[in-house]
Amino acid sequence: MFLWIGMLGSAFSMNMQLVAQGWLVYEMTSSAVSLTYVTLAFMLPQVIFSPIGGVLADRIKKKGIIGWGPFANGLATLVMAYYVLSGEVTFAHFIWMGLFNGTVMALSIPARTAFIPEIVGESLMFNAMAFNTASWNLARILGPALAGFMIAIFADGDTSSSFGVGLVYIVLAVLYLVSAFTVLPIKHKGTPTSNSDKSPLNDLIEGIQYVIKSKIVGGLILLSIFPFLFGISINTFLPAFNRDVLQGGPDDLGLLMTYMGVGAIGGSLMLAKLGSLKNKGYWVLITSVMWGLGVAAFAITTNFNLAALVIGFIGLVSAINMSMNRSLVQLQVSQSMRGRVMSIDMMSHGLMPLGVLPISYLVDNVSIQVGLVTSGIILVVLTIVTGYLMPQIRAIDKGYLADST
Repeated sequence: MFLWIGMLGSAFSMNMQLVAQGWLVYEMTSSAVSLTYVTLAFMLPQVIFSPIGGVLADRIKKKGIIGWGPFANGLATLVMAYYVLSGEVTFAHFIWMGLFNGTVMALSIPARTAFIPEIVGESLMFNAMAFNTASWNLARILGPALAGFMIAIFADGDTSSSFGVGLVYIVLAVLYLVSAFTVLPIKHKGTPTSNSDKSPLNDLIEGIQYVIKSKIVGGLILLSIFPFLFGISINTFLPAFNRDVLQGGPDDLGLLMTYMGVGAIGGSLMLAKLGSLKNKGYWVLITSVMWGLGVAAFAITTNFNLAALVIGFIGLVSAINMSMNRSLVQLQVSQSMRGRVMSIDMMSHGLMPLGVLPISYLVDNVSIQVGLVTSGIILVVLTIVTGYLMPQIRAIDKGYLADST
């Protein structure tokens, strides 16, 4: 319960921050490329520091890592709130904030993810991951709406006002600190599983070799990269799409992200009922294709209600895809390797800007619709090709080692 409350606090902070920083950055720059650079600042540390986070998760007690991470983010967010409220905030502040938050997450998230199976056991893995994702998506429902309405109300019609954004950052800081302190009552320490006789570098190399040699684990991680490259582009460009295509304000942006969250929590609850579903490998492929088609369909909407419906569908299939993929990866990996393997999975997600950056140039130089349609189609094609070339993925049944070797 305490682990869940802490995760919920951090999830609310992250989802509210997406609206706050996305709105203010686009108001300051009117550039989709600038939105991409802010995303890049957050994702790049995941490529660099996630492997270190994985080694830490396997070598030291996970509870301390999970507690100190949000505490550091809370203090940094308070500093950011000061700059926004004082009117001294610049684009560079968002870059530095992204770098810091991304680094802290890269060092702490592998421990939090690897902590879950230690607490619930493998037999309840799909249920636990579905519940974890459902909780995350509850934050996606309420967090963006709260942030959007706060900005709209306190801006009082002045869309360039940063006062509402500053108040949002204060709320973010409080939520991060709540997340940090709720870790304290957890009795389970997260026992280290790695052989301490080996050097951290050897641990890291061992994790990379494990992923490379396992076609199933490597294939699943590859299939989780593609959506991060070309499916989550919709999150990056949503502030621009909302303002330039739908002619919406910050409250509309919050509502769009809320509809995505509603769909996502529906997908998470569906997955909780599908723990015994067979042919999970095919379902990972199918939901990835549907994700790409959803992004392309969203790009050609010009009506808010239709856009809300489509983005809700994207939320649903993306939640099923990500939760099922991550659960399958964890079930294929021994406990002693989970921290490192999940860190490699997280590191690969840090490659997202490699897909988003060229799409952002399409957005700025052609149109946002063309950029998102291109992104969705690429995701569909890459998924189909990978599924065809990797029969091991298609052969995954229920996901346990016994039926996937």
